[in-house]
Amino acid sequence: MILKQNRIAKITVGALLLTSFCYAQETVEKTAAPFDLSHWKVTIPEGKPTSVGFPEIMDYATNPEINKYMYNDPDGSIVFYAYPSGVTTTNTHYSRTELREQIVSGKDKPNWTFSDGGNLKGTLAMGDVSKDLKGKYHKVIIMQIHGRLTDSQKDLIEEDDNNAPPILKIYWDNGKIRVKTKIMKDSDASDLEVLNTKAWKDDKGYKFKEKVGFNKFTLEVKVQKGRLEVILNNKETVVYRSWDIKRWGVFENYFKAGNYLQTNDYGAFAKVKYYSLKVSH
Repeated sequence: MILKQNRIAKITVGALLLTSFCYAQETVEKTAAPFDLSHWKVTIPEGKPTSVGFPEIMDYATNPEINKYMYNDPDGSIVFYAYPSGVTTTNTHYSRTELREQIVSGKDKPNWTFSDGGNLKGTLAMGDVSKDLKGKYHKVIIMQIHGRLTDSQKDLIEEDDNNAPPILKIYWDNGKIRVKTKIMKDSDASDLEVLNTKAWKDDKGYKFKEKVGFNKFTLEVKVQKGRLEVILNNKETVVYRSWDIKRWGVFENYFKAGNYLQTNDYGAFAKVKYYSLKVSH
């Protein structure tokens, strides 16, 4: 009887150890990011809004302030969740849960120019997303290149902040990928006028032929002096190398990726899933 009890005790202890090991493994899987976050900060639709960068962002999965909006999915992705919270960033109308590139971890300076070049590549998928009153899914910006004024440029045109327009916005638009870039309102604008946000407007946009729907897909953005290229699933591509792109070279830039929901409709929401994300310069 004593031997039998000892055997049961050993089995029980073994089972507990195995359970603890599995739980530890599961915890690691749930808290570890599928890609490097050390050169990103995240903005969430709370606070004024709230932004969290390195090193705090590395604990996003266990940080209760962040993990309502940025969390791991069992399928190996990071989910970025956003809804119209009323919390927006400067000069914008919509809420976001979005990553902002930081070349130096934890700092918004320095940034890069088109002459410096850059490459952004991500594998992602649209998760759950709401529909508008016409039955169309709400649009979401999933990648961007955002412009930035240097301090001297800001002072030169007497701006209150360093904000410049985004030269690139990539949308998930009812199952398709749409690209918008900036063009000049006046091609004869002076070097000083070019620095002003009002000197630029959106182009008509380009929609890729392939419908990605809710399937996993890959986007790549390639930047070099006077040239911008966006590639969908390593096969379909659109290239910009107009005079507008050449004049954009005056700005600094940074990459963005995540979920910038394009609506304030009541009850709207979106989830964007990123499986991989890599940036290089």
